[in-house]
Amino acid sequence: MKIGIVGTGMVGSAAGYAMALLGVGTEIVLVDANPALALAQAQDIAHATPFATTVAIHAGDYADLKDAAVVIIAAGVSQKPGESRLALLGRNVEVFRSVIGGIMRAAPDAILLIATNPLDVMTFIAQRISGLPPERVIGSGTILDTARLRTLLGDHLGIAPNSVHAYILGEHGDSEVAVWSSAMAGSVPIVSFAEQIGCPLDEATRGRIADEVKGAAYTIIEGKGATWYGIGAGLARIVQSITDDERTVLSVSQVNEDIEGIKDVPLSLPRIVGREGIIATLMPDLDASERAALKRSAEVISGFSSKLEF
Repeated sequence: MKIGIVGTGMVGSAAGYAMALLGVGTEIVLVDANPALALAQAQDIAHATPFATTVAIHAGDYADLKDAAVVIIAAGVSQKPGESRLALLGRNVEVFRSVIGGIMRAAPDAILLIATNPLDVMTFIAQRISGLPPERVIGSGTILDTARLRTLLGDHLGIAPNSVHAYILGEHGDSEVAVWSSAMAGSVPIVSFAEQIGCPLDEATRGRIADEVKGAAYTIIEGKGATWYGIGAGLARIVQSITDDERTVLSVSQVNEDIEGIKDVPLSLPRIVGREGIIATLMPDLDASERAALKRSAEVISGFSSKLEF
C-alpha cells in the first residue's frame, strides 16, 4: 500500500523513517518543494531498510502519489519575526491550497493526515480546502501529548507506559486538557492504582505532570530547535492503523460539528481509526472541570479558525 509524504523536513522525514523501520505500507513516496531534499531523505532512509524491512521508499512529485492510501502533509511556512499567528495562518492557507490541489489531482481517494502546526487549525484548513468529509482529514492532534502523558505517568508509577490508559484532549497546544477522571493503569483507576503502590497522584502531582506534558515541546525546542522523533513515530502509528484497518483508539484531531456549543471546531478526542479514516468518535466521561477546560480549548481554536477566509 502506497503512502505519500509532502514536506520532507525533520517531521516528514522522521515519519518516513519510522514507517520504513516498522514496515508500514509497501511504498513511501516523498514530495517536497525542494526536490533535492526529498531525494536525499529518500536515499538516506532507503539505506536503513536492509536492517529492518523491505518497504520501498523514493522521491517523486505529485503525480507519483497516484493511488496513495494516505498522504501525510508536513509542509508549511515558518513564522516571520513580528508576524502574528493569524498572518502566518493566512500564508499557510496558500501553501495548503497548492499542496492539497496537487494531492487531490493525483490521489483523490487518499486520506489526508495533517502534521503542520498550528495543528488543529491546519486540519480545519485542509478539510475546507479539500472538501473531503471530516473523517478523511485527520490531524495528528494530541497523539504525541498523550504519549508524553503516558510516559510521565509510567515513570511516576514505575510501570510500562503502554499499561497506562490516559488521554490529552482538545488543542495540540497550551489549552490542551489532561483527563484524569477516566485515566486507568491496567484495569484500575489511576489514582487508586497510585495509592495502592504507594506513589500517590495528588492534585499537585497531577498538575506537575500535566505542566511537564505541556512544557515538553518547549524544552525540546530549546535544546535542539524542534521536535521530530516523537511526532514521526506518532504519524507512523496513525498510518499503520489506517492501512491495516486496525480500528485502534487514538487521540487525533478532526473537525467536529459541535463541542460544548462551539461549532465546526477541530480538536482531539479519542477516535476509532481504520481503513476509511475516522470511524467513530468517543466522548470520555469528564468531570465538570475537565468539561469546562475542553470548552475553553475549543474556544481558543475557534478563535483562529473562525477568522480564516477561503
